[in-house]
Amino acid sequence: MNDDQLTLTGLRASGHHGVFPDERANGQEFIIDVTVSVDLSAAAASDDLDQTIHYGVLAEEIVSAVERDPVDLIETVAERIADIVLAHRAARWVRVTLHKPSAPITVPFSDVAVTITRSRE
Repeated sequence: MNDDQLTLTGLRASGHHGVFPDERANGQEFIIDVTVSVDLSAAAASDDLDQTIHYGVLAEEIVSAVERDPVDLIETVAERIADIVLAHRAARWVRVTLHKPSAPITVPFSDVAVTITRSRE
């Protein structure tokens, strides 16, 4: 079985996630990296989009998942993204990294991110 991968890097979405009232009121940018395990051999052989995951549609679904329904934790948002990816028939596992570069931290930093890996059961 092939372990091919489809990767989306640096997707940007605006969301109102966080535990502080200011985060909920003003929102901030989130950056999303997703790697999906999918066997691409059938799509390559047939040149048929239905044999793979349409990455344009997937990108829109991921951004929509970040932009809706504010929650406290980025861990919750990352899990939401993983569920959306795994809803695609061709996806076998997914690695989601959700970056929160404007997190309310009192010391200098470049980025805060969580990374989760989920697979079909």
